[in-house]
Amino acid sequence: MGERIIMEIAYIQSISLIDFPNTLSSIVFTQGCNFRCPYCQNPDLISMSKGKLSGNEALKYFSKISDRIEGVSITGGEPTIQKDLVSFCRAIKDLGLKVKIDTNGSNPRVVRELLDREILDYIAMDFKAPLPKYKAIARVNINPNTILETARTIMDHSTPYEFRTTVARELLSLDDLVEIARTLEGARMYVVQKVRSIKTLDNIPFTPYSDDELEGIKDVILQYVDSFIVR
Repeated sequence: MGERIIMEIAYIQSISLIDFPNTLSSIVFTQGCNFRCPYCQNPDLISMSKGKLSGNEALKYFSKISDRIEGVSITGGEPTIQKDLVSFCRAIKDLGLKVKIDTNGSNPRVVRELLDREILDYIAMDFKAPLPKYKAIARVNINPNTILETARTIMDHSTPYEFRTTVARELLSLDDLVEIARTLEGARMYVVQKVRSIKTLDNIPFTPYSDDELEGIKDVILQYVDSFIVR
């Protein structure tokens, strides 16, 4: 760990039983995001400001608790905009820990490098909307083909993965979810996360769909993907 690893880290959650499938993990929350999704639950992490912890400080902490956890989940913000994400993930692996990242899919080159180097043990990609609606939901000038490239890169590798969509009644229809599944045809897992309006970027409430409504489209979605989960 002599190398200086540049990461802007807002904070670390020491223990999580639910973020990394089948893995007792710590969670790293990176500072800064290149999307502006209105339902964002971590609005304090969007600003491209300096983090409270460096990459090396985080690694030092993980080395101390490596006997008590099995892995590290890196989320944000958006981890793939961090300068030394690949080196950071490699250093975590060198501690004998598994690595998961969450990404919005905006940086296919970084995702491809992580997968090609076989650094990741799990990757979760947020697929925000049907491609024609992407800019409206992400609220940035993102090329939807970039998102599609990242999704296909993930599907072409053997690393376990999931695609997931946070859904609010005000922003996406049930037909939109079916369209996303169609775009992801052949994917192993598609997860729909019901929006929570405890704290959002725009500080306005959003309405989730009911379990029954989401179960009502399950059979249609399973025509395109192998597994469909509602969280």
